[in-house]
Formats: sequence, structure tokens, C-alpha cells
Amino acid sequence: MLEADNLECVRGERRLFAGLGFRLAAGELLYLQGRNGSGKTSLLRMLLGLLPPEHGEIRWHGQPIRKLADDYRADLCYLGHLNAIKEELTPLENLLAAARLADEDLSEDDAIDALEQVGLAGREDLACKYLSQGQKRRVALARLVKEKRPLWILDEPFVALDIAAVDWLAGLISGHLQRGGLAVMTTHQPVSIAAGTVRELRLG
Repeated sequence: MLEADNLECVRGERRLFAGLGFRLAAGELLYLQGRNGSGKTSLLRMLLGLLPPEHGEIRWHGQPIRKLADDYRADLCYLGHLNAIKEELTPLENLLAAARLADEDLSEDDAIDALEQVGLAGREDLACKYLSQGQKRRVALARLVKEKRPLWILDEPFVALDIAAVDWLAGLISGHLQRGGLAVMTTHQPVSIAAGTVRELRLG
């Protein structure tokens, strides 16, 4: 259970939102909407524990995330709108390095399988600087294929994807919800998530 209670966000002299609250249970996705500058990124940073709210509290299974600290971060997976890959490394090296940084047990065989699922079969050992933007995005998304952490926070995950890849990722998110996972997502394009319950929160 992820809960936000009476959150307020102030950036500089501007109050982006106040009195914001929601409750997200297993199998549910929160779809954040709002124009640029409405506070979507700030809210994501709060949910990640990187930005303390001006007022209010965020709780994970009833406990404030500021007290849970690393125990909370161990339960979440964040995928930003930037790919966060190293151009000089191959897709396989990037995926294995990301797993090590996250203290996850990912074998080379599982990493290769994940890259095949995102359509990068045959490119596992090609430096990422030679890939297209869509292929680089797929390298980043491959992290989600074997991801077992219950809370996914996804910032514009569909950027630079073609129609087939959008459908594949929507199916991956649906599968996560079916397994009892939770997700918070921002996206500027309409995407159908077939499984779970989708809740909407519009800022601004």
C-alpha cells in the first residue's frame, strides 16, 4: 500500500500543489496527468524519497518512507524519462551493471533473455552509441523484464517507442499489476493498460 496524505509542494515562490492525497493498493496503477510545470516530476521525486514535501507525508505499508529509508528504496524500481545508460557500454553490459548497482541477482542468461524480449537480439554486444534512440530506450526498458520489486515508478516510459514496443510495454506493466505489483506512471500519450485498476490524478 502506497499512501500520500495532504502533500504540499513549493518550488521557489510558487506552490505547485497542496492538499494532495491518494491511496494505491496491490494491482493498481496511478496515472499522473497535468501540463508541464504542474508538479508531476516533483511528485515523483517525493515518491522516490528525493524531495521532502513542504507538508504532508508519504507512507509505504503504513510506515513513513522517511523512516523506512533504504528498506523502502529496496522495494521500488524507478525508470526515468532519460535512459540512464552508458553509451560506451553494450546493452548487455549496461543491464548487468544496472542490476549490480541495484543489488539484484541477474544472470547473464537472464539479461540476454530480457534484451531479446525488448527486440535487441543480435545487438547485445554492440556499443549503445551505435543504437537508435528507440533501441537505447529498449535497453533501459529491459530492466523491467526481470524486475520483481513491488513498486514501479515510471516517468514517460513510452518515449521514443514504436507502436509494437508501446503495446509490449503496456503488457509488461499489466503483468506487473496482475502479480500484485503497484505502479505510478506519467505519460503524454494515451496507452491502454489491460490488467489491474488504473486510477488517474490530474495536477494543475
